[in-house]
Amino acid sequence: MKMMFRWFGPKNDPISLAHIRHIPGVEGVVWALHDIPVGEVWPLDTLLEVKKVVERHGFTVDVVESVNVHEDIKLGLTSRKTFIDHYKRTIENLGKLGVKVICYNFMPVFDWTRTDLFKHLPDGSTAMFYEKAIINNIKPSELITMVSQQAHFSLPGWELERLDYLSDIFRAYEGITEDDLWENLRFFLEEIIPVAAENDIKMAIHPDDPPWPIFGLPRIVTSQNNIRQLLNLVKSDYNGVTLCSGSLGINPSNDVPAMIREFAGRIPFAHIRNVKVFENGDFIETSHRSQDGSIDIYEVVKAYHDIGFTGYVRPDHGRHIWGESGRPGYGLYDRGLGIMYLWGIWDSLNRLREKEHLS
Repeated sequence: MKMMFRWFGPKNDPISLAHIRHIPGVEGVVWALHDIPVGEVWPLDTLLEVKKVVERHGFTVDVVESVNVHEDIKLGLTSRKTFIDHYKRTIENLGKLGVKVICYNFMPVFDWTRTDLFKHLPDGSTAMFYEKAIINNIKPSELITMVSQQAHFSLPGWELERLDYLSDIFRAYEGITEDDLWENLRFFLEEIIPVAAENDIKMAIHPDDPPWPIFGLPRIVTSQNNIRQLLNLVKSDYNGVTLCSGSLGINPSNDVPAMIREFAGRIPFAHIRNVKVFENGDFIETSHRSQDGSIDIYEVVKAYHDIGFTGYVRPDHGRHIWGESGRPGYGLYDRGLGIMYLWGIWDSLNRLREKEHLS
C-alpha cells in the first residue's frame, strides 16, 4: 500500500510538509485547492505551483481530496451541464500534473457532520463526537439559526458565507428522493468517467458520513449494497470508491473487511480510522487501535493485505493529543501514531506470509 497524509496547504494547515516528512513511510500528501469555490475550474498555473512545493519536499501529488461536486449537479438542474464541463476541465488539468486519484462525495448540502468537535475523552485528549438525538430533533429552520451561531455542531461541508442560500437549498431538495439522487449521480458519472479514463485518473467516491439521512436529506452511499449499485452505474475501473472504515463502520451492520474483499479492484483510495459507537447511536472518534473503538482495524488492514492492495491509503481523522490545537480531526500527532499502528499491522502480516512461504 502507498501511505499518504492529508495536507490542507500552507495557508490552511498549521502542519508543515517538513513535519510530515518525519513520519516513516509516507509517500505523498492528499491535497486540494480549498480556496477555489465549488464549481469553478482549478487553474493549471495554481496546480503547477502546488506540485512544485510538494515535490520539493519529496512527496507526490497523486491523490486529490476533494474536487467537490456542485449542488446543481446533485439536484439535476439544467445548469448542471456548465458545472460538469468545469469538472471535466479540472480533471484534465489534474491529469497534466500526474494525479492518479480524485476523491469526491455526493452528499446533499453537507459533508461529514458532528455535534462536538472537541469532546473530551477520559484520557484528556479530544475527538469529534456525534450526538444522534441532537441531529434527529433539529428542523431545517432551527438548523440555519444554529449554524449561524456556530452552536452545538459543525457542518464542514457548508461555508458560513453561504448561509444566505441555505433556506433556498433546503427548498430545492424538497421532493428529491434517493432514486432521484441515484439518477443524478449516474448522469454525472456517465459524463466524467470517460474524461477521467482519458487522463488515467480514478474517481473514488467517499461514503456518506454518517451513513444515514440527516435533516431530511437523502444519502445513498451508505452500505455494501449501495457501493455495489454505484460501481454498476458505470462499469469502468475508473469508477471506484474511497473505502472509509470510519464512515461505513459507524453502522454496525456494515462489514468493512467484507467490502474490501468484494470491491478489491475498485478501491483506488482508502481511509482508515476508528470510531466508538454507543448503543444509542452516538459515536466518537478514537485512536486507530482496534481495542479503543468499535472497528477491528487489524481485520481491516488484514483484508487489504489479503487482496494484495497496492492503492493509496491514509490515516483518517485523529484525536487532538499532547496539547495540540488546530483543524478538528486533523492533528499531526495522533495521525502520525495511526500511521505507525497501520504499518505495524502490515509489517507483521508480511512477516507471517514470509514464514508461511518458508515452512
